[in-house]
Amino acid sequence: MRDYEVVYIFKSSLTTEEIEGRLEGYHGRILALAGSEITAVEHWGKRQLAFPIDRNDNGYYVVTQFTASPAVLPDFERMLKLDDDLLRHLVVLSEGELPVPVQYERGDEDRGGRGRRDDDEVRKKAADKVPEDGDAAEEETETAEDDAEAAEEAADAAEDDADAVEDDVEDDSDDAGDDDDADATRRD
Repeated sequence: MRDYEVVYIFKSSLTTEEIEGRLEGYHGRILALAGSEITAVEHWGKRQLAFPIDRNDNGYYVVTQFTASPAVLPDFERMLKLDDDLLRHLVVLSEGELPVPVQYERGDEDRGGRGRRDDDEVRKKAADKVPEDGDAAEEETETAEDDAEAAEEAADAAEDDADAVEDDVEDDSDDAGDDDDADATRRD
């Protein structure tokens, strides 16, 4: 016997009585084998889905823990797959206590659904990155200034090279023009 946990997501249009009836059928299949037992059932209720499933934006969540032989699982999961009112299910090995649904504080929806704990963790990580003394910040500033000076010098050098190439091109074109004048004078 092993401990398992299953999460059901039903269509939100089902009534509580319909969901209870389906759960009795599912759990009856588990309990059919001697020694199996349902240890906990928790209704999380209607919740918004992360993405639409079969044009459903909400689902009714139920989490169940049970003890059963692994031989029960294939029939159990086949039965779950055949139920059209069950949007999704997941059977995993249980790790102990039932999971608790995340409760958002009022106003968290406008922050993308993130809870207050997430914001506190972000602030803490940002505070950890701040140097304890100003020396590190000064070194970073000096390094940035040195990099800017080096980039400016490189740009000046590139500009000087471009001017030198342009002067050479002009000198060559002037020399070519002098040769043409000499040729024209000889013909006369």
